[in-house]
Amino acid sequence: MPKIFVIRKKRLRLVWLLLLAAAIAAVCLKWTASLDAMSAPQEMRVFELVTGEFKTTTRDGKELEVYRWDPASIVVREGEAVELRITGVNGASHPFVIQELGVKGEVNKGQTTVVRFTAEQRGTFAIECLTHTSLANGGPMVGYITVL
Repeated sequence: MPKIFVIRKKRLRLVWLLLLAAAIAAVCLKWTASLDAMSAPQEMRVFELVTGEFKTTTRDGKELEVYRWDPASIVVREGEAVELRITGVNGASHPFVIQELGVKGEVNKGQTTVVRFTAEQRGTFAIECLTHTSLANGGPMVGYITVL
């Protein structure tokens, strides 16, 4: 076999080895980056809510009053770390629960209550005020968290 052909064959093998090494390095770097991303602390998603009140008087002079969470609906992703900052604007006290997410707290007028949780399951879950549960007592005061 001519000497030139042997040298070219060696160079070709060397090029293939270098390409293979580069491909392996790229895969390793991508895999390491994925592991780093999974172990990195999640950024907390923060939502500001307030308690609101609507009042009106009917034609026959009866006063109606209802309370609500504002905004009434928020959307988060499954696995996302969430912080709700709820400020009491109207109504003296609003003890609340989000049963399926294991969240409970109480919002008082003029104060901000902070609750944190991780949205670990998909679905739509009610933020229920335990004081204002029906129209007879200013409710229902219900908001919703949708986990996608």
